Amino acid sequence: MLPPQDALREINDAIARSTEADGLTPTAVDHLFFARQSSPSLPLHIAQWPCFALVTQGSKRLTLGDEVYHYGAGDCLLVTLDLPVVSCIVEATPERPKLALGMAIDPGRLQEVLSRVSLPPEALRAEGGRGVAVHKAPAELLDATLRLVRLLERPQDIASLAPLIEQEILYRLLTGPHGPTLLRIASANSPANRIAKAIAWLRQHYAQPLRIEALAQHVGMSASSLHHHFQQATAMSPLQYQKRLRLQEARRLMLVDDLDVGSAGYRVGYQSPSQFSREYSRQFGLPPLRDVERARGRGEGYLPLTAA
Repeated sequence: MLPPQDALREINDAIARSTEADGLTPTAVDHLFFARQSSPSLPLHIAQWPCFALVTQGSKRLTLGDEVYHYGAGDCLLVTLDLPVVSCIVEATPERPKLALGMAIDPGRLQEVLSRVSLPPEALRAEGGRGVAVHKAPAELLDATLRLVRLLERPQDIASLAPLIEQEILYRLLTGPHGPTLLRIASANSPANRIAKAIAWLRQHYAQPLRIEALAQHVGMSASSLHHHFQQATAMSPLQYQKRLRLQEARRLMLVDDLDVGSAGYRVGYQSPSQFSREYSRQFGLPPLRDVERARGRGEGYLPLTAA
């Protein structure tokens, strides 16, 4: 096994060779992609799905609710829930771009790993906590990640070996410092797993009026327990989460589908145009029309992204 800095350097070199333009680059390995950015960015409101991300050069900042996470070269960020976050490239230049990789977390493979491993007692006892965590990547995780990246040079081996290495990466995440964060969401009867079900319901029904008691009953929790654990996992209440979903979707509708302000607000559940404009301005810093004009002026779109 290579020393951690050597492994990180080799991964970084592979990402640099494989990415010419800024943005996300899919790879021949399912669930694995590379990311490159040549300059710092303004804060971007994104839909973040579960993944782990490893930065190999440069640095980023991610904001969840009022909490800020900084991560740079050698840091691994794990996200275990679908979360509306604000992402920002902090350190990047054309000569030394921000480089990173990300791997989407496949629930089926995670359950396969859980079915045959013994986890440390401290992970099993862990409760609460956010659906986001940042730690320095352990040497074993870097080693497994490097072997996954090396498969890109041997495409004939990808179909057979990539699923095995992906499971090893999930094992390293479960048994390393990220373990409690990942285990909470993977355990079928854990509060965090029920919060994941609540989030899935909110994503499907964000335009409908939110009744906490009905949502709590849907996921098998009391209203007070739902509110408590939802706040712990996401740093926001269910109502605040729904509001961010609505506003992000309205922004996407205006940017991508070219809907007017009134239609976008109504489509995501707002009955009052003035309330929509007021809450949009509070979230994005400008009224809807001015924000969309600014975003188009700087070539910004709206896509679900990852923390890479």
